[in-house]
Amino acid sequence: MSQSQVWRTHRQYAATAARWTADRWRKEAERRSALRAERKPLVRDARRALATARAVDPEGVTSLRHRAERELRTAKRRVPDPMWLFATKTAAALGAAGYVWLPQVSVRVWVWSAVAVVAAVTALSMWIAVRERDTTGLKPTAEESALLKRLQPQHWKEHAEQRGLAGTLTGRPRLTEAGIVCAVRLDGTWTTTKLRSAEDHIRALLGARTSLRMQVKAGKQGGWAELILRTRSAADGDDLTWTPERRSLGIDTVTGEQVTVPLGERLLIAGRSGAGKSVASRPLLYDASEGATNALVIIDLKRVEGRLWDHRARVASTPHEVIDVTDELETEMLDRLSILPKGQDTWTPTPDRPRITVVVDEGAEVMTAADGVPYEVEAGEGKTRTVKRSALPALESIARMGRAACIDLWWMTQKPTINDGIPKQIAPQIGVSICLAVRTPAEARVVLGEDAQAKGWNADELPVPGVALIRDGKRKPDPVKVRYMDKSVVIALPDRTPWSRSAAPTVEAAGAPTLTLVKDTAPETAPATDGAAARVLKAIETADEPVRQKDLVALTGLSKGAVSKAVKALTTGGTVVRTSDGFLTVSRGDESAAA
Repeated sequence: MSQSQVWRTHRQYAATAARWTADRWRKEAERRSALRAERKPLVRDARRALATARAVDPEGVTSLRHRAERELRTAKRRVPDPMWLFATKTAAALGAAGYVWLPQVSVRVWVWSAVAVVAAVTALSMWIAVRERDTTGLKPTAEESALLKRLQPQHWKEHAEQRGLAGTLTGRPRLTEAGIVCAVRLDGTWTTTKLRSAEDHIRALLGARTSLRMQVKAGKQGGWAELILRTRSAADGDDLTWTPERRSLGIDTVTGEQVTVPLGERLLIAGRSGAGKSVASRPLLYDASEGATNALVIIDLKRVEGRLWDHRARVASTPHEVIDVTDELETEMLDRLSILPKGQDTWTPTPDRPRITVVVDEGAEVMTAADGVPYEVEAGEGKTRTVKRSALPALESIARMGRAACIDLWWMTQKPTINDGIPKQIAPQIGVSICLAVRTPAEARVVLGEDAQAKGWNADELPVPGVALIRDGKRKPDPVKVRYMDKSVVIALPDRTPWSRSAAPTVEAAGAPTLTLVKDTAPETAPATDGAAARVLKAIETADEPVRQKDLVALTGLSKGAVSKAVKALTTGGTVVRTSDGFLTVSRGDESAAA
């Protein structure tokens, strides 16, 4: 290597070192400046506290004054010197020490001291480089750079008063995967709730766009709040397309974790029109219809989403079909509960009698269209009469009692208000709430709880579509980006045999009577093994006198539809007969022979 190349290399090294030193100097100066702006108000508070203590205890006979003096000294020590003053003090101290000490030191000690100083400086430089290195790998965008600059304590202090935020001061802002997080110090006139109500003033001070999602939460200690600007999402860059390998409901935009909702929960899925309820529910419907011990029933009077799943789920799309399927479900539930072994809390799903997930989409339509549906029933002597029936009693019964029988109700609606889209008997039974964007804070409170706004569950501020809040008692109010499952993917799923009670084997209920018929004197009749029929038969047998069909509803606890079907099966088989005046009684052997 020539001499010119050597000098050129040395100049490059010197320039790099100079740039590195200047950059380190600038960063350290900015850090000290931010700390001074943050901690100097604490010194002023400590001085005011000391003045108050001196006024109360001028002689210093109590600990009040001494404690105030200690707190003032501590507050002063925590305020760093400006970089220029720190460098001046350091140079002065080194110069004085060198002037006094170096002439008295031997050459050997001087040399080893110089080596130790060089090693210490090198180690200090490496420590600063490692400490200041960006370990997150996050690079601020142009918008984030502007917000970070305006969140600096100096800028905030200069503009806070004219924006109506006097008495607040920001700490050092941090860029995270969820956006910008900054602590805000509050004086005695400010609270977290008051700062939250001043969101428009904060937005104006920062020059933030109107659509930027902003959160104000309580800080980790009293007198502090935490300001979060959702400039980015932890789900950014992830593929949200649903596949059998990516079966989660979505991704937490704050932590980046996969969010799942296990089967066995009673769900409420709410959101205004276009918020993405159907898309958000598809991964859940797949889980509910997959596996040998899972079955799916969809009640869809809109006849849109249910049609996609009719090759692997039982779908009811007319009011009469809804009432029929809810009657079957209620009868199945009661049958399972009647034969549930003593001491066992929940039913054990099997391929023959699986876990059944009942999905109502849309709830408001079911409350109106499936209520007061005309039905023709027998009135005796070959006559029929019209009665009006509703699917709601059976659905409410499933919501209250279905969990032990492994029959779970999922309620979906775009009108999340009590008695408009959610029945008042079903709302208290909900265990997990999935809320997409809603129109008003009142709707968010109905879905997510009365404390929704106070704790940050602001579903009325969610973007549309595909972002949800999930409240299950464990999660924080972090938005979740739901996965997208295309209609063509649903249609291409493998076929499965839909659940039907008539196709499922029944088990004889505990305590159900066994009918013994007299040979050659009565027509051969198959014993009633259906759970509802057994209950109805037992109620008729134990009654002191013939009973009316409407009285059996109260005696058995079954719905009107279940009682009607059981009576029809029993009368058709000859086990029960209807008298001329419409009463029901058990058929006797001699009567059968006489007939």
